[in-house]
Amino acid sequence: MDAVKGVRLYIGKMIDDASSGMKVLLMDKETTTIVSVVYSQSEMLQREVYLFERLDNRSRDTMKHLKAVVFVRPTQENISLLATELKEPRYSNYFIYFSNVVSKTDLKYLAESDEHEVVAEVSEYFCDYVASAPHLFSLNIDGGCYNGRGQWRSAALTRATQGLTAMLLTLKVCPAIRYQTSSETARKLAESLRSMINKEAALFDFRRSENDPLLIIMDRSEDPVTPLLNQWTYEAMVHELIGIRNNRVDLSSVSGISQELREVVLSADQDEFYAANLYSNFGEIAQNMKQLMDVFQTKSMNQQKVESISDMKAFLENYPQFKKMSGTVAKHVTIVDELSRLMSKYHLLEVSAVEQELACHRDHTSAIQKIRSLITANQLSTTSFARLVALYQLSYERHTNNDIQGLLDTMSRNGCDTELVRVVASILQYAGSRYRSSELFGTDNPIQITKRLFKGLQGVENIYTQHKPWISTILDLTLKGKLKESVYSSLGNAMTRERPQDVILFIIGGCTYQESLVVNSINNSGIGARVMLGSTNIINFDGFLDEVRSAVVPHSTKGAVRPKHPQSGGGSSYGIS
Repeated sequence: MDAVKGVRLYIGKMIDDASSGMKVLLMDKETTTIVSVVYSQSEMLQREVYLFERLDNRSRDTMKHLKAVVFVRPTQENISLLATELKEPRYSNYFIYFSNVVSKTDLKYLAESDEHEVVAEVSEYFCDYVASAPHLFSLNIDGGCYNGRGQWRSAALTRATQGLTAMLLTLKVCPAIRYQTSSETARKLAESLRSMINKEAALFDFRRSENDPLLIIMDRSEDPVTPLLNQWTYEAMVHELIGIRNNRVDLSSVSGISQELREVVLSADQDEFYAANLYSNFGEIAQNMKQLMDVFQTKSMNQQKVESISDMKAFLENYPQFKKMSGTVAKHVTIVDELSRLMSKYHLLEVSAVEQELACHRDHTSAIQKIRSLITANQLSTTSFARLVALYQLSYERHTNNDIQGLLDTMSRNGCDTELVRVVASILQYAGSRYRSSELFGTDNPIQITKRLFKGLQGVENIYTQHKPWISTILDLTLKGKLKESVYSSLGNAMTRERPQDVILFIIGGCTYQESLVVNSINNSGIGARVMLGSTNIINFDGFLDEVRSAVVPHSTKGAVRPKHPQSGGGSSYGIS
């Protein structure tokens, strides 16, 4: 189970099917993202793809010497654009590939539009998702996928069904499906997916085996804590504090940034340092950055010694590698420096320590005192204030002496926007204890108290990383065959292996890079299990607020107010100044 490999194989086959010769790759907005995340432009050039165009660009030049490889989603807009294109073709031949199932009616319409007989092939290649890592895929559904609590936005449900269908067809599996019993959205997606599988039964006519995977559908509201916490691994930190969008990081608002670093790519396939460190904690990153700098400085000094013909030859042979390393060093030095600045400016170590106490411990007096201490010391940014108050509500909603309303009032008095306060106040309507089947914060029974005491006596490796995402518990129970039917219902009469080896976990409402780390750790643990994580989107704190908004108010993100920080062009609530 490898999402990246699946997409690369499909795209490679599309280009190869067009045979040799110069080609243009015609895409839509979404397939442009699907391709760019797994293929670099230089790799495409090696496959004789010399031009990349959007199908909706009406000002494209006519180039009859080029073959067109068309890769688009089978939407009505794309079908209409394709029909128009075929009536007045700009290229010699068209090899058309849809990322998902296309209707016979649409195919007939395209055939009728091919008046010049330029279409050489039409096929369905099922890569209708963004493969962010071998174990991680996303559907990039922005703005929240709910339309009130327990309800899907119609377009989001359709997109989720299509994306999951494509993933299953890529893997060539027809899994047993289990869904979170307490979630109406999870049930609806499970039923929609099963309906699609039945409708396209011929496509799912695979040889069944005991190793067919289990698909688990979970709602984000089952674990609202993970996206509320500051994270300390490299990939998760960059997404939280600056923002990652389709492997790209916007650094345009960093003071004094050079033109070539205004937007950078973070790809494990194209960046060895990032591949080796994306799951490292921030302390390790600083040490590894120093080692990278030392190696670069040594090579830089060697490049300056050009005293003979052989030196010149060596310089020319090594220059591309040196240039690439120079770019890698500049990119990561800039990112790490910006992360350090934001950590210091917003007192994130102090804030994170209190977040972890709220998530992992049950001492109300200590928790409220520490929150108020940060408020008094004026050490809370708007974002941090919102995080802590949301966590406090979730942790102590049933505590008889909680001060939820007092903290919300303090947010308002300290300049937090009214709309933001409203969203934070509604966190319990989205993911309060009555809506969750999970007991994220433990209980006050003797067994739980004993476990917490034992954990406290043992100590923890790092006070900033005590919390473990809830999916680690879900996956552990699943792989041991102990996931309760009452908590995750099986769809229909689907039979599941007692101990499945292959599991696809799909989270409605967004997953985090910290949860991606959990899945990566399981896959590399040597227990023989293979787990894939998928979601409607890969979220940070801002993305989580969008999901809460869409769940507590019928869908509208217009007028949504972000937590106030100097903003960047990226997708982070902290921003860059």
